[in-house]
Amino acid sequence: METEFLNRSFISTRDCDWQDVGFHNHMTLEISILLEGRGLVEWPDGKQYLEAGQLAIVPEWVDHRYEGFGYNRYAVIHLASIPSDMKKLLSHFACDNKPAIFFLSRLDKERFERLYREWLRIQISHVKEQRLTSIAWTEVILLFLLEHSRKNQQTLTITSAADYIRENLQQRVQISSIAALAGLSEAGFRRLFEQIYHMSPKHYQQQCRMTEAKWLLSSADKDLKDIAERIGFTRLHSFSQWFKQTEGISPSEWRKQQRLGWFPADTADS
Repeated sequence: METEFLNRSFISTRDCDWQDVGFHNHMTLEISILLEGRGLVEWPDGKQYLEAGQLAIVPEWVDHRYEGFGYNRYAVIHLASIPSDMKKLLSHFACDNKPAIFFLSRLDKERFERLYREWLRIQISHVKEQRLTSIAWTEVILLFLLEHSRKNQQTLTITSAADYIRENLQQRVQISSIAALAGLSEAGFRRLFEQIYHMSPKHYQQQCRMTEAKWLLSSADKDLKDIAERIGFTRLHSFSQWFKQTEGISPSEWRKQQRLGWFPADTADS
């Protein structure tokens, strides 16, 4: 007999210091993300102070307690009777019977919160396939965290630099300047960046530009020149040439294909 999947999620908001009364544990796996403020998670043989963007994953039956300092908001997820595919996703976080701490960069934290709030809205709505919907959205949340969360504090410095690159696509970002802000040599910054993102800072910037260009082309009626300027090209010709070199077609043709629902010929009948 199949055990019913349990998902209980909510946002806890406090405007003053608070703390759990002693250690406690749950029959559920708990994921808590600090959205704002400062906090702490503690377990019998360790503790970790939390800043906004950090998340703690606490396995079932592990003793732990939380604190919050001043105004703070936590997004909390409790999971039980987890399907096997979801367990495989969670295994990548490697909890080892104690809380595991991860980081989201500022931009990824903001993206997570938007996604999480939509998930909460769907949970209180009437849907035709409640269980399947719950599992699907839980997997989306876990995949997002798996893709964007990082393990150590030094990584947070690099992801903050990546945020800066994403927020300044219009500018010619100097890697040497970002490295200096991160307190690293340029060579050290490049090495750490490639370890985390598996690409160079320059390649990352180009990838972000292409993602933004495609988003603007598919979701808005903006003039191509405006789109070019928004991602750092002063000349439309340079933007079109760069886009075609990367994607094989011009940005105007790519936009046209998206609006026509175009698919490659070899997949149209599959």
